[in-house]
Amino acid sequence: MKMLLTICLLLPFLFIQNEGVEWLTPLEHDFGDLEFQKEVEYSFEFKNISDEPILIDNVRPTCGCTTPDWSYDPILPDSISNIRVVFDANKKGYFRKKIIVFFSNQRKSDKLYIEGFVE
Repeated sequence: MKMLLTICLLLPFLFIQNEGVEWLTPLEHDFGDLEFQKEVEYSFEFKNISDEPILIDNVRPTCGCTTPDWSYDPILPDSISNIRVVFDANKKGYFRKKIIVFFSNQRKSDKLYIEGFVE
């Protein structure tokens, strides 16, 4: 009985998303087939669902072929912003890259992914 009560109390916490940000686009984007040595870009959109302004503290890609761009201005409550990611297709073959996003109001980072195949 105690075990069941403990599980019921902890269950809501297992599904909590970032308290301050709601992603409006999927956290993964597939570019599909890309032309060699061409740049492509995608914008990941999010909304500030907290009661206070938030900042994007840092955005770190896992390789030099991926360049993020974001606003350094505070994102007000209920406002929408984005993180633009540019990928330089300088190597042929399949790729999957991670972009790590740090917001001012959270301890845990958010992870974005891009993938595709360079022909």
